[in-house]
Amino acid sequence: MEEETTTEAETTATTEVTPEPAAELPSVAEQSEMLIDMGEKLITRLTQPWSGYQLAIILALLFVSWCFAQFYRPRIRARLGKSHGLPKWFLRFCSVLTKWLWLMIFVVMSWGTVFVMREMTWPSRSYFVSIAATLALWWLVVVVTTRLIKSQSVRAIVRWMIGIFVVLEIFGLRDTVSNALDTVALDTGGTRVSLLTVLIAIVSLAVLFVVASFLSKAGSKRINDIDDMSPSIRVLLNKALQLGLYTIAFLIGLRVIGFDIGNLALLSGAIGLGIGFGLQKIVSNLVSGVIILLDKSIKPGDVISLDGTFGWITQLGARYASVLTRDGREYLIPNEDFITSQVINWSHSSDLVRLEIQFGVAYASDPHEVKRLASEAPLNVSRVVKIPKPVCHIVNLGDSSIDFTLRFWIKDSTAGLTNVRGDVYLALWDVLKENDIEIPFPRRDVTILNDRPTPAPMPND
Repeated sequence: MEEETTTEAETTATTEVTPEPAAELPSVAEQSEMLIDMGEKLITRLTQPWSGYQLAIILALLFVSWCFAQFYRPRIRARLGKSHGLPKWFLRFCSVLTKWLWLMIFVVMSWGTVFVMREMTWPSRSYFVSIAATLALWWLVVVVTTRLIKSQSVRAIVRWMIGIFVVLEIFGLRDTVSNALDTVALDTGGTRVSLLTVLIAIVSLAVLFVVASFLSKAGSKRINDIDDMSPSIRVLLNKALQLGLYTIAFLIGLRVIGFDIGNLALLSGAIGLGIGFGLQKIVSNLVSGVIILLDKSIKPGDVISLDGTFGWITQLGARYASVLTRDGREYLIPNEDFITSQVINWSHSSDLVRLEIQFGVAYASDPHEVKRLASEAPLNVSRVVKIPKPVCHIVNLGDSSIDFTLRFWIKDSTAGLTNVRGDVYLALWDVLKENDIEIPFPRRDVTILNDRPTPAPMPND
């Protein structure tokens, strides 16, 4: 008895340990037979007497929905246009709903028709109407929710992929199509990649990237709303948030399709080798961008001069900085140039910028009076600050004039330098003209000799 009990226990343990064989996928022939059988059932339903009536009811509901939408859509939009104080997101949501107003009306009317038909007759006589109502409801949900996607191309792809999935699910073809896609596979030894796996990877990564983009924009908005944070730190946090969210989305997408993340070690080694040989400039610009953000040498809004380019920084990217000049040109300067080249930052530690202009007056003028008047002239220009005060100095006693330099300060260098210099020149001109101070021009005295000496006569031989 003891031996029999031991044998039964060993047999039970052996049975528990033995794994169950994996279910085999149906062959192509079996899948074809299943599709043919489903097609025959659908044809049978279409040939029933009530099928034509159901199709007519669906077309009639579509026509009535379209007519109602054409009648009420302008009135709803006019009412929304007169509304004041409503949130922008609510108005955008209402705008989307008015665009698909006919679909909303069709969903309500079709489901009402299905309810009435099921109460009055057999459920089979409302089969196609219920399918049309279900498809319309799902499509309405898809088109409203996918409005969160900004890109029109990505939005269209997501809509169609979700729509195809819903159609297959409603008609009971999801498992059949999944098995058919899974049979088209490439086996490379330890890894099996099928068409179904590729489609799942594309859909999951697209959805995860859309979610990451939405979270990134929401987080960036919250970061930009912090007042006591410098612009460079805001840019650094925004870039770190974007990189972290997209990396997490990518890794989750790989796990969804069953990819072993440990295999990324080989990929990272190959990427490191490629960086060492071919991506030196890109890595240099990336590292330079991080250094710029950390040491706060330049930040959005700063006015800079670099290799003859004068403008203000509008954006700091991962690879380049965008510099907008006064003539509307936008230069994309690599971050490495800000580290290795000499950069003039007009507003690095202070927004005060000193400018100077040169002028000269006649020697008949009193230089002390000229200095006093010239120092007061820039104060008539609105962009010139009063502290520090403008100053004027004699710099040269020229051939035709006493030369001066007038220096003044401004705070809004982003508004331009040439225009404020021109305004100060005009103010100086007005002051000198009011006080009868002459601005000379070069003069030369020319003496014309009319009497020429008569040459001595040549002696005769």
